[in-house]
Amino acid sequence: MEKKEFQAESKRLLEMMINSIYTQKEIFLRELISNASDAIDKIYYKALTDDSLTFEKDSYYIKVSADKEARTLTLTDTGIGMTKEELENNLGVIAKSGSLAFKNENESKEGHDIIGQFGVGFYSAFMVADVVTVVSRALGSSEAYKWESEGTDGYSIEPHQKDSVGTVITLTLKENTEDENFDEYLEEYKLKSIIKKYSDFIRYPIKMDVTVQKPKEDSADNELEDHEEEQTINSMVPIWRKNKSELTDEDYINFYQEKRYGFDNPLKHIHISVDGMLRYNAILYIPENIPFDYYSKEFEKGLELYSSGVLIMDKCADVLPDYFSFVKGMVDSEDLSLNISREMLQHDRQLKQIAKNIKNKIKSELQSLLKNDRENYEQFYKSFGRQLKYGVYSDFGSNKNDLQDLLMFYSSKEKKMVTLDEYVSNMPEDQKYIYYASGDSYERIDKLPQTEMVSEKGYEILYFTEDIDEFAIKMLMTYKEKEFKSVSSGDLGIEEEISKEDNDTEESNNKELFDYMKDILGDKVKDVRASKRLKSHPVCLSTEGEVTIEMEKILQQMPDNQNVKADKVLEINVNHEVFEKLRTSFESDKDKVKLFTGLLYNQALLIEGLPIQDPVEFTNDICKVMV
Repeated sequence: MEKKEFQAESKRLLEMMINSIYTQKEIFLRELISNASDAIDKIYYKALTDDSLTFEKDSYYIKVSADKEARTLTLTDTGIGMTKEELENNLGVIAKSGSLAFKNENESKEGHDIIGQFGVGFYSAFMVADVVTVVSRALGSSEAYKWESEGTDGYSIEPHQKDSVGTVITLTLKENTEDENFDEYLEEYKLKSIIKKYSDFIRYPIKMDVTVQKPKEDSADNELEDHEEEQTINSMVPIWRKNKSELTDEDYINFYQEKRYGFDNPLKHIHISVDGMLRYNAILYIPENIPFDYYSKEFEKGLELYSSGVLIMDKCADVLPDYFSFVKGMVDSEDLSLNISREMLQHDRQLKQIAKNIKNKIKSELQSLLKNDRENYEQFYKSFGRQLKYGVYSDFGSNKNDLQDLLMFYSSKEKKMVTLDEYVSNMPEDQKYIYYASGDSYERIDKLPQTEMVSEKGYEILYFTEDIDEFAIKMLMTYKEKEFKSVSSGDLGIEEEISKEDNDTEESNNKELFDYMKDILGDKVKDVRASKRLKSHPVCLSTEGEVTIEMEKILQQMPDNQNVKADKVLEINVNHEVFEKLRTSFESDKDKVKLFTGLLYNQALLIEGLPIQDPVEFTNDICKVMV
């Protein structure tokens, strides 16, 4: 027996690799199965150029066996096997991969992809095993060898007996500790669940002897007894590698439910198959309903990521933009560059290109849904429209061009949701702006005094009822060269139709009264003026500057709000009978002007849904007017 040290690698490196690289110990089984699949693939590659070899797929398999008494877990494959030199080169040097070298030598050949590109995966076995034993006989050789290691102390190689080509890896499991139960890797249910989770789509059968119940022979009452039966655990052919023409809607729904992407049915599925310079397959789902934790910090976005059918990550966030984080599904590519652990991806151009293609595909499918299936799009938008608006607002508006055509808002005219394109298409020629009004409900917005002038002109108003709406629109700024304008804006762009002479006269005649009211209110308002927009209501608030009243409400709720407030203007309807009372009082009873000014200001606050500073004083003032 030949005892050797690991070449050029320290005990510290192996300990770090075993304890730090992999976040879950169950990964070891995925790694060993992937290596076994590679070993069978290598025979397939050789058969392409060696006429003496025939590759009959049914003859190749991987078998997983557990022995509870001996506390060993064994993986057997019928792959290409390893010579003594290959055992030493591939297993004696940490992070050296025979699969990677083989792949580089056979890059030009078409056929099965070699999964393993780095030689670290094998050593994940030491996360669960004290002793790892490998017995292997190489294709074309009559000799077999046994490689054995207890980890950092090195390894031994000696001749061994093996009747067939292939490799047998036996793990002697560690003893249980307070924190770890290594016995579970000997349990049938656990092994089956790990195989199904990570290696379900390995292209060769993964077999296990499983316990099944069958009727006892000669039993009159059909009494059952346990039998051992060899079964294939993995499904081998992933749905995403099948032709779309072979699949039905039911197949996609079944896959959605099998993978537990959601408890609902998907609203739409997207099957992507790309075979060019960059090869990948993906199945994406747009859910019907919003997940209960979607807007919480517990929610994790991302798609399942596979490399050649092997699950690499449960949630790969890098392939989805945040604004499409509601999309569920998976992506599988043979072209992803992986680093030393299959759990950690390099941020390479292949992954970025896949992410870009997926983003564009999701956008085009949503546009198609909007155009061809309006009812289902509105159902989707009810659940996830808020996320699209966040996408417009976030990253300083860098994604607004991708998302603006997907936005919808409730229309004052249509009494239903409309897109920005539909709004602009229906605008009269003389309309300069896209008008909107903000509030917490359609019903409340309907009653806002500020909407009167715009509505009287026959212009459509978009109703903003979500806190993100105005922030998103401020980032959007324009749509098809049309600027957005709040109905509470100081300048609506239609006031010039009012006689400037009449307006100047009103301002001049009532300047002293408005200045007096402004002095009473102090810094609560920026100005008090005659309103150009009010028709039937006596008073309202408008704003100047970028911050509107609805934005102020939202900002005030934030922890670090810095007391940001809108520049409010108190507008008085000079054609309302209340104004006549104001003007008469100004000439005869200044105290009443103070009373009326306070009442009008507080009324304007209540119309906007803003709190009044002193409710008791307000109610007392109302009583004074009544008596």
